[in-house]
Amino acid sequence: MKKLYKPFLVASLILVYLVIAAGSVVRMTGSGMGCPDWPKCFGYLIPPTERAQLDWKPNHRYQNGQVIIVSESLRVAAKDFISKNNYQESNWEPYTKHDYALFNPTHTWIEFINRLLGALAGLATLLLFVSALGRLKSDPIAPIGAFLVVLGMGFQGWLGKTVVDSNLLPFKITIHMAMALLIVLLLVYLLSRDQKIQTQLSQLKQFKAMALIALLLSLIQIGMGTQVRQYVDEQMHRLNLMQASTWLSDAPFLFYIHRSFSLIVFIIHAYWGYLFYKNNTIPLVFKGIIVLIGLEIFTGIWMYYFDFPFSSQPLHLVLAALLFGAQSFLLFVIKRKS
Repeated sequence: MKKLYKPFLVASLILVYLVIAAGSVVRMTGSGMGCPDWPKCFGYLIPPTERAQLDWKPNHRYQNGQVIIVSESLRVAAKDFISKNNYQESNWEPYTKHDYALFNPTHTWIEFINRLLGALAGLATLLLFVSALGRLKSDPIAPIGAFLVVLGMGFQGWLGKTVVDSNLLPFKITIHMAMALLIVLLLVYLLSRDQKIQTQLSQLKQFKAMALIALLLSLIQIGMGTQVRQYVDEQMHRLNLMQASTWLSDAPFLFYIHRSFSLIVFIIHAYWGYLFYKNNTIPLVFKGIIVLIGLEIFTGIWMYYFDFPFSSQPLHLVLAALLFGAQSFLLFVIKRKS
C-alpha cells in the first residue's frame, strides 16, 4: 500500500480539480438545485430522469426519505410504506430546508455528476491517507497531511449540504470554493515534498519572495473574482440565463479593478521570468504558470466581450485554480531548496 501513495496523491489532486470544474459547470448552468436535498437526490441514490417519477402514485412502495412533489412543494416520506388509493398527508412530511420544488432533468444530472465526482475524490483522499500510514515512521508529515485532506473533504461535503439547504446563497458558494482551494493547497504541498529538486537557483531569498508575492497577488485576484462572480450570479437570477449581454451592464467598480489587476499579476510574473532567465534556468512549472496567466486573461476577455459563451466561465475558474496550484507548488519547491 505504501507504493500506492504517489498514485493516490496524483489521483486525489486530479479528482479535486475535476470537482472544481464540475462545480463551475453547475453554477454556470444554474443547476445547483437540480438535487434539492443532500446527500441523496430527490431521496434517490440514482436521481429520477422524468417529472412523472416525482408524482404521488397509488399502491406504490415508498421508502423513508423518498421525495415527491405535491402542489409545487416537496414532501418527504416519513417511513417505509405502501400508498393507498388516496393520498394520505400523514405519511409525508414537508421539506423545511427551503421551498424550491422544480424538477429539471438536465440540472438534476449535472448536479448529480458533480456530487458523484465529489464522492470519488473523497474516496481517493481516504485511500491516500491509508497509503500514507505506511510512511508513518520514515515521513510522519505525509500521513498528517493526508489526514488533514480527509478532514477537509468531509468539511467540504458538509459545506455542500449547507449550500443546497440555503438555496444557493452566493457567499456560501464562495466559502465552498475557498475550501476547495485549501484542499488543493494541502495536496500540492504533499506532492511538492515527493518531488526531486533539480533546478539550481542563486539568490534563493529573492526567488522565495517573488514566489510568495505572486501567490498573494493571485489570491487577491481570485478573491475579487469571487465577488464579481457573486454579482454575476445575482444578475443571472434577477434577469435570466438568456440575457448574458446585460449581466455586466451596470457592473460594480470592483469588476474594473479585477480586470485591470490581471495586468499587475502578469507584470510581476514577467519580472520573475526575467530573474529565472538571468539564472539560465526556467522551470517547467513556471512556463506552465505563464501559459495559465495568458489563458486566464484570454477567457476574461472572452467572457466580457462575447457575452459569457457557454464554456468561458468554467474555464476561467478552473484556470484560476490550476494557476493557484502551480504557484503554490513552485513556492513549496523553492522553500525546500532554501
